[in-house]
Amino acid sequence: MQSPRRIKIICVVGTRPEAIKMAPLIIALRNTHWASVRIVSTGQHPFLVEKMLSNFSLTPDLICEVMKPNQSLTKLTIRLLGELDRCFQAEKPDIVIGQGDTTSVMAAALAAFYLRIPFAHVEAGLRTRDYENPFPEEMNRVLVGDLAQWHFAPTEIAQRNLLEEGKSVDSIYVTGNTIVDALLYTAGRCPPFDFPEFANCRMILFTAHRRENIGQPFFEICRAARYLADLRDDIFILFPVHPNPAIKDAAYSYLSNHPRIRLTPPLDYIDFIAAMKSSFFILTDSGGVQEEAPSLRKPVLVLRNETERPEGIEAGVTKLVGCDFDSIVNSSLQLLDDDAVYKSFSRGNSPYGDGRASEKIVNILHKALAKHSYAHSSDRL
Repeated sequence: MQSPRRIKIICVVGTRPEAIKMAPLIIALRNTHWASVRIVSTGQHPFLVEKMLSNFSLTPDLICEVMKPNQSLTKLTIRLLGELDRCFQAEKPDIVIGQGDTTSVMAAALAAFYLRIPFAHVEAGLRTRDYENPFPEEMNRVLVGDLAQWHFAPTEIAQRNLLEEGKSVDSIYVTGNTIVDALLYTAGRCPPFDFPEFANCRMILFTAHRRENIGQPFFEICRAARYLADLRDDIFILFPVHPNPAIKDAAYSYLSNHPRIRLTPPLDYIDFIAAMKSSFFILTDSGGVQEEAPSLRKPVLVLRNETERPEGIEAGVTKLVGCDFDSIVNSSLQLLDDDAVYKSFSRGNSPYGDGRASEKIVNILHKALAKHSYAHSSDRL
């Protein structure tokens, strides 16, 4: 008797954060008896995606080449649509899965829509209600929400956002965030992370990369970091610098000559988790770090004026400080000097899941696909 044909799934990954959050789901899908999974790297973060996936013993099956120096978002989108259209027509997937809010996932959802291929959106429903903040991510995820057949919301707030936009309740599933799956998979394997010359100092982990913070906002953030390092001889600041030249050049210009500030290239994922575990608290504009740190009981000061992750704010484990010098400095000093405030931040109650999001998504997809008869993709193209 012939075995049933496996459902052919393409998982699109464009950036390093997407690779982190998609890896546990890809592993879970490949461990089933019913799914055949292909990984497509769009090339939006060339080399970083491949390096990140290797931490999970994964390798892209297809790699697109879309990045050109100084290209606009419009030109990037055009190149992504062309590459993904060719890929989907050649591979003929039954469904496409994408994660988050990058230009890659938006293009993947649109290319799948044009070819009438169902699209599943992981980390659906995050909203700031401000198309300029973050830019272009807020518009990207709204568009993906209108194109997706399945919405895997990490939290009940994200689910509520989708319902308010008119998405069918039957298409939305609260699963938790797959980043917690990746974190728990990795945290137990982390080597010690320390700087012997700062053995008696508390480490502040600092990351910044967002497009809307480039320029004067980033200067204010760096000014606050340098002030803290000048003021306190009981701390040091570790800043793994994003490769974007607008960030990298400014960071080395403002901060490279300070004895208690260490600038490094981007850390490998395992090393970054180890750095988070070793930190006293974290200054970041990263969405992923906002989701990871509560599981490690690390306070987070968010270097943004808005966040699409209000769950951490409501739980009291993260705090918005924006790019304002005084706000960053005062909130940092409060964490350094007030034990009660620090303990309230580091209580360890993560609102982002229990580490089983990938398992839940796989089970939901399996049941949903079993209920519907999906024609082979070649019949639709």
